[in-house]
Amino acid sequence: MMPAPIADAPERILVIACGALARELVRIKQVNHWHYLDIQCLPADYHNHPHKIVPAVRRKIAENRAHYRTIFIGYADCGTGGQLGKLAAEENVERLPGAHCYSFLAGAKKFEALADAEIGTFYLTDYLAKNFDRLIIKGFGIDRHPELKDMVFANYKKLVYLAQTTDPAIDRCAEQAAADLGLKYARIQTGDAPFAAALSQSIDRASVKIAAPTPHHAPSPV
Repeated sequence: MMPAPIADAPERILVIACGALARELVRIKQVNHWHYLDIQCLPADYHNHPHKIVPAVRRKIAENRAHYRTIFIGYADCGTGGQLGKLAAEENVERLPGAHCYSFLAGAKKFEALADAEIGTFYLTDYLAKNFDRLIIKGFGIDRHPELKDMVFANYKKLVYLAQTTDPAIDRCAEQAAADLGLKYARIQTGDAPFAAALSQSIDRASVKIAAPTPHHAPSPV
């Protein structure tokens, strides 16, 4: 069951998000009739280059501050080493909870149980499963240097596909990814509900958090 619509929103809300979450965000917005929610996505391949996330989000906030009173960061920490949380505090905005998207896609409790059961787990989402070759094999240079596979994935034992949809074609991509990496395979159907709940709660907090004008912060140089 999807959560109830976000609390009364007379003004538009901007979500600055990872491009890997674009389909899920649009789908959740449509299902919940969040017509006041605008979405701007940054390149999904920042997943492999987390140092690019904070400067890009900072620029997006600066570009849109005059147009939105409520801005929300549609990222977890995502490998930024706490810097995205620091930016959120500086800009007086909310972001998605957790260390990475797998936590809110699966639901925090379910993800904690998965991590406790096998710490050496590599996770795939719908997006990562469909783009595994481009983002993982080519992104890490494994296609050019096959020896890197054993180096990068030496400590992994299992691949878990967190499925937001039911699509046999994506299932096959995930299964093939596990086979290519030589990892045990498991598929867990999450749907959109955990993500929608985390998004709704976080944006609710963002909507009531703004009690005074937020100081302007100039974007950091690239």
